[in-house]
Amino acid sequence: MWNWMMLGLESNRVIGLRIAKLMRGGKAAQREANRMVSEKMLAAAKASTSLMAGASGDKIVEQYRRKVAANAKRLSRKRTRKRKSR
Repeated sequence: MWNWMMLGLESNRVIGLRIAKLMRGGKAAQREANRMVSEKMLAAAKASTSLMAGASGDKIVEQYRRKVAANAKRLSRKRTRKRKSR
């Protein structure tokens, strides 16, 4: 049950970070939207494969939590824009 609760809390943070990025617009937002959709499709396929192989629900939630943690880390990094040199 702990993994399920933590997945909900951690996912909520990633959703907030993604919304902030999408609201800024531009190419970075477009890339994030594309990445989000493709990640969800791959995660669903991986979860289905794991279920068919006999993985428990907890094991699948752990897989999702690792991906959510990676997204939180990536989205919360402070990025600096590279300026073109003149």
